[in-house]
Amino acid sequence: MKILFMGTPLFAVRSLAALRESGNYELAVITRPDKPKGRGYTVTPPEVKVYAEEHRLPVYQPTTLKDEAFAALLADLAPELIVVAAYGMILPKSVLDYPEYGCINVHGSLLPEYRGAAPIQRAILDGKKQTGITIMRMSEGLDTGDMLGKAVVPIEDDDTFQTLLERMADRGAELLVSLLPKLEAGELVPEKQDDRLATYAQKIGKEDCMLDFTLPARQVYDRIRGLSPFPLAAADLNGVRLKLISSRLSERRSDAAAGTVVAVGEALTAVCGDGQCIEITEVLPAGKKRMPAADFLRGSRTAVGAMLLTPGKG
Repeated sequence: MKILFMGTPLFAVRSLAALRESGNYELAVITRPDKPKGRGYTVTPPEVKVYAEEHRLPVYQPTTLKDEAFAALLADLAPELIVVAAYGMILPKSVLDYPEYGCINVHGSLLPEYRGAAPIQRAILDGKKQTGITIMRMSEGLDTGDMLGKAVVPIEDDDTFQTLLERMADRGAELLVSLLPKLEAGELVPEKQDDRLATYAQKIGKEDCMLDFTLPARQVYDRIRGLSPFPLAAADLNGVRLKLISSRLSERRSDAAAGTVVAVGEALTAVCGDGQCIEITEVLPAGKKRMPAADFLRGSRTAVGAMLLTPGKG
């Protein structure tokens, strides 16, 4: 079978690798254009492009899927199936209708829950105990297509976005390659989504990163880990913007105001809105590199009684 794979970040690489390693498919790859990244804004290729070039797979980076140039490319590649995983662009109807076996998507949630751009992060931010992968047939709606298969992925209490992403990428790749022979043989029975149960996983924005210590400690903890290692939760301390990389819940409680620093040492310990404390263990101060909280505290002279404030509200 000739497959056109469309994906961009690490999550997609795992599925592409599984297709290549199976040895059963003729592959071509579409990914997003290179873009500036990091503090130096160095132009960087997507992870999918890096993998494709390393393994000598043909890779293309169109800026649009709606012009004659892409239509000609699609006709030249003539895929029988299009597989999409975190590509980052909406496929027009002309593309959805092209392949004999249609277009399928590796989506990072148990649909119809968390349709949209940030299903993995939103599941952690919302304190969910499990999530999963759905392979679905793509339609013109946003993640509304019929489901072809699902796999549950537990969310561990200490998972960050990074650790959960890696496990889900692996599970998505496994599910994808297990379903394709059945798809080709016509053995899959599509299941319609119940739109009444649908929720939306909006793209993570700056407002999601502004940490509010008046929330219960569990919600503060979930927000820090759900935004780590990027884009990172942020708070202001002594006039310095501090991004928070890792933390842990503390058994300590305090009657102090939410955001008050109640202990400094190996961790930066602050009280949350429900009186429970959280220990911040790794930070990224503005203009500096990431570091253990203990190193930051030794250099910052932060004292008990200082306040961790929501950025812009201090």
